[in-house]
Amino acid sequence: MAREQIDLTTSDGVLDCHIFEPAGAGPWPASILYMDAFGLRPDLDVMAQRLADAGYVVAVPNLYHRSGAFPPFDPAEVAAGGPERDRFMGMIRSIDGDMVMRDTAAVLAHLETRPAVRPGPIGTVGYCMGGGYALRAAGVFPDRVAAAASFHGGSLATDRPDSPHQLAGRMRARVYVGAAGIDPGFTDEQRRRLDEALRAAGVRYEIEVYDGAQHGFAVHNHRVYDRAASERHWERLLKLLHAELGPMTGTA
Repeated sequence: MAREQIDLTTSDGVLDCHIFEPAGAGPWPASILYMDAFGLRPDLDVMAQRLADAGYVVAVPNLYHRSGAFPPFDPAEVAAGGPERDRFMGMIRSIDGDMVMRDTAAVLAHLETRPAVRPGPIGTVGYCMGGGYALRAAGVFPDRVAAAASFHGGSLATDRPDSPHQLAGRMRARVYVGAAGIDPGFTDEQRRRLDEALRAAGVRYEIEVYDGAQHGFAVHNHRVYDRAASERHWERLLKLLHAELGPMTGTA
């Protein structure tokens, strides 16, 4: 795995970010992968490397950089409730859409300086809380983001001021939303609201429900990882990026 860690200076402090590049000669289109709520860890590196192997420079920013170093979460303890879940929810609440978009601006500026990155539009993909940030980036940076994908993303169409559906009118990207069939964080009401917002704005989009899959199904080694659903998500993601960013090199 060819991972490079870089530190980017932002108005909120130093943002650490993992960069993955394909093997061979570039330049390559770039993508930003927004982490799920469990934060950066080796399993996300595996996923980022798989995306890089398909022909994309992949940036994975640490969205929790403002909190400094912290012990990794135990998913079983988080699911059980108690202090570990309180700590987990506190980390999620420590960031918001505006903060993450400031991080995104720093990542975009860095990608422009990398010789391996092909000039032009990029893609965004996010998991869990990162799904909303991937869609939000399409609205905040419409001239940069040509493809945006959310997988088992939560809170995609709520009354919060940073809900990504409110930016539908600014999006120029093609959008794909892979919703878990079992996901209390993305209800039928939210799905309808998101569908209405994207349709009214003329966004090219698809919302697909992965029946039977639980929130977290796509993430490698997640406690509810669903191999069949995850492989389907890879197929959909790479098809989207291929269509909007250009031909892929290598295999997934």
